[in-house]
Amino acid sequence: MFTEMPRIAVGVLASLLIAAVISTAGVSEQASGRAGIRILPKPEETPVFTAYRGISIGAAADDVRAKLGNPKDKSDAMDLYLFSDHESAQFFYTEKVVSAIMVTFSGDLKLAPTTKTVFGEDVAAKPDGGVFKMARYPKAGFWISYNRTAGDDAIVSIAMQKI
Repeated sequence: MFTEMPRIAVGVLASLLIAAVISTAGVSEQASGRAGIRILPKPEETPVFTAYRGISIGAAADDVRAKLGNPKDKSDAMDLYLFSDHESAQFFYTEKVVSAIMVTFSGDLKLAPTTKTVFGEDVAAKPDGGVFKMARYPKAGFWISYNRTAGDDAIVSIAMQKI
């Protein structure tokens, strides 16, 4: 379906998969001993970061295309936008409505949002220099994750997905 998948798009797909796997991190068995019952971490109340380039979860696919123009790759399930050599975004659709957004910044990260921009607070880096945080916003109907890889060639990935 997608004949040209540049390196950044492959990174975006990998980051989305990682975010989906990590979204189950922090889930623990309930102390009562009842098998199968899970307790999720306490959700955040109000999200700071609610949209990317004016597009939020729940937007119509036609509105995304009208606001952002023609995507690099387009389908009923997903659009890929390459805004520059350093910034790309994927919009995933369920029944022609945005159900997930994956934004990736690579190379020059001067324009990449910080955790303060996304969550309203700084997040301490891990010993290797990487940064990760995920927050669920049930009242808003979505979760957000922020991942900055370690190293000189770091990548910042921000994922938003409908709960």
